[in-house]
Amino acid sequence: MNRAEVIDLFIEIKQEYPYFNDSDDEVDRHYKYLKDFPFEAALRNVEQHIKTSKRPPGISEIRGSLGEQIERDRMKSYTQEYFAERARAKQEACPPPPGWKESIYAKLGRA
Repeated sequence: MNRAEVIDLFIEIKQEYPYFNDSDDEVDRHYKYLKDFPFEAALRNVEQHIKTSKRPPGISEIRGSLGEQIERDRMKSYTQEYFAERARAKQEACPPPPGWKESIYAKLGRA
């Protein structure tokens, strides 16, 4: 996100929250924390925040939970891979050879 896009976000916020501080210092401060964040995602988060809150969004609300979403997607992918591996292992599984259980018990001293 560039500084002009931060200003665009401020315009959107200011329309709903007229008392929102949109000074140059605030634009610079927000830009510092939002420059690595996609504008489209920030705008969606601001629009959602406007629908659900009576106070203006802070930087954390503007950033939203994109990091959590990325982690959730990564874990979902990992889980799908894990279950695919378990399904493959189940298909390849075979019972132990005859007498195996008894030989283990004999080695343990159980009869």
